[in-house]
Amino acid sequence: MTTLHKFLVAFIVTTVMLFTSCSKDDDNNTPPNNYTTVENLLYEVNFQGYAIVSKNGNYEVRQGFGLANESIGLPQDANLAYRIGSVSKTLTAAAIVQLKRDGLINSFNQTLDEFDSEFPNGNQISIAQLLSHQSGIPEYQLIAEQALENGQALDAIDIYIVITELISENGLNFTPGSNKQYCNSNYLIAALLVQELSGMPFHQYIQQKILNPLEMSNSFKGTDIIDANTHAQGYLNGIPNSTYPMTIPFGAGDFSSTPNDMELWTNAVKTSWFSEAEKTEIFTQDVPSGYTDFGLGWFTTQEGNTTMYWHGGDINGYWSMIGFIPEYDATIVLLSNQQDDTGLQRNTIIQQLLTNEFQ
Repeated sequence: MTTLHKFLVAFIVTTVMLFTSCSKDDDNNTPPNNYTTVENLLYEVNFQGYAIVSKNGNYEVRQGFGLANESIGLPQDANLAYRIGSVSKTLTAAAIVQLKRDGLINSFNQTLDEFDSEFPNGNQISIAQLLSHQSGIPEYQLIAEQALENGQALDAIDIYIVITELISENGLNFTPGSNKQYCNSNYLIAALLVQELSGMPFHQYIQQKILNPLEMSNSFKGTDIIDANTHAQGYLNGIPNSTYPMTIPFGAGDFSSTPNDMELWTNAVKTSWFSEAEKTEIFTQDVPSGYTDFGLGWFTTQEGNTTMYWHGGDINGYWSMIGFIPEYDATIVLLSNQQDDTGLQRNTIIQQLLTNEFQ
């Protein structure tokens, strides 16, 4: 029986910090004193980006806050692209589900040794444990970034080899299935599995199986340097900060998307993209109030009688969050172009929505 990780709601989002540098941005994260509306909440915490929050078929907010590019006075727009960081993991996990639909895997309980006989401890690690962060596989991010600083750019295969060497030398962080630890390595491996079994590049598979059918025409593999004609400029403490090598977050955080496309994706997941049988495997059920638990590509947070399924992400210059609340037919899309290293702004918004708007 795996252990649940309890989080005070105010701190749950710190588990999803991905690919950010270390600094504080406390001025943008002042909690509101008295909740009134979603729009006022976002103004009070100085949210910068585009927000979509719907409830029972009506928009509580669907607008931009602040500027998408301060140097030219460009407003936020639902059709502008933003880096989405770890929200990309929802697409990677969905691609694994699609592999099963295509008959390329038989079960989420298949182990990694079935696909790579030389993967260390591969007979202990299942696909489901990859997607729910129960594998015990060590994190690669800092090693890949350090290699880049030393002039050596690693691609996804190079990083995969680094991960296997880490396990061979030091073992797993814990016995698979005995614990849960958020780790980007899980999703890089999952993305490579998609690529290997489908016989097509990972991002092409996502395009063909997910983006095209849903007409998500403005979601794509991110580039190292953003195109200012299509992207909101990312900032850190008011300074442009949107360059990052996209080979490092392969499958774990390398997509860009627009608020409109993320709304399409969230609504599809909320309704019919997954079958009811698939949903029982993907979304963790029966999470106690005050807890957050990992499912297959989605978190489940329970607050009182309200259940939210969601994922967040962080990457240089940006933070993001998508989620839905079935009890209120609610959809939440927050794409920010002001990096929040502490996660406090996102935490505050989620906490306020769950304890005020959706109770």
